[in-house]
Amino acid sequence: MNRQKDSRLTPPSTDFSMLDYPCSYLPEKMVRMHYKYIIKPNQTFATAVIQRGWRRFGRYYFYPICNGCNECKSLRIDVKKFTPSKSQKKAIKRNSQTKIVIQAPTLTTQHIDLYNKYHAHKQNTDGWRYRPISHREYYENFVEGAENFGKEVLYFHEEKLIGVDLIDILHDGISSIYCYYDPSYARNSIGTYSLLYQIALARQLRLPWIYLGYWVEGCKSFAYKKNFQPLEILDGFPSIDNEAVWQEG
Repeated sequence: MNRQKDSRLTPPSTDFSMLDYPCSYLPEKMVRMHYKYIIKPNQTFATAVIQRGWRRFGRYYFYPICNGCNECKSLRIDVKKFTPSKSQKKAIKRNSQTKIVIQAPTLTTQHIDLYNKYHAHKQNTDGWRYRPISHREYYENFVEGAENFGKEVLYFHEEKLIGVDLIDILHDGISSIYCYYDPSYARNSIGTYSLLYQIALARQLRLPWIYLGYWVEGCKSFAYKKNFQPLEILDGFPSIDNEAVWQEG
């Protein structure tokens, strides 16, 4: 495929960069993101840029361009080679009665209540900066822009929503966008279980990779990612005209 002639790789967009703001991962650092806002994104474009270390929230595609810092490293799981650990197998067993629904992203009061409960808990336990999310903000971040490739995976205990995992299904893998869950069901390890489900889904779809987003050394929130081996790490953030070079992590 000639990328330069494939219009799916260059959908109409508005490009901009944010002013520097405090980094959520390294408190002493400042962060700046470069964005593409795309009204009508497509799976081909999403695959190409996520292969190159970008992320997606809603119709916004972005990657860091921080001055003097390159601590954000993109990770992906090798689906074929992955073998669950003993503790991961226990997470699967603990969720034997958990009901899973996969569908296009939606917005309900249950979504908002669960999202806010999770983030209030993280503020208390891990010092996250928290403010309640509005319906409009949630819609713009997690429902808009999904098109035909963005999905939500819902986890239920009996009839109660206990977890939401937002993903993109790409041409070559699954991109983990965001997961939140009910801290009252911590024993279910929904965060771990959701990634194990992504791996199982990727195998069903014959997709080789799970794109995990960023790894920042020393950031507690990302520590779980190293539990999913083998991993590959991306070298920088190449342009869409250049090949992405992933190496064993």
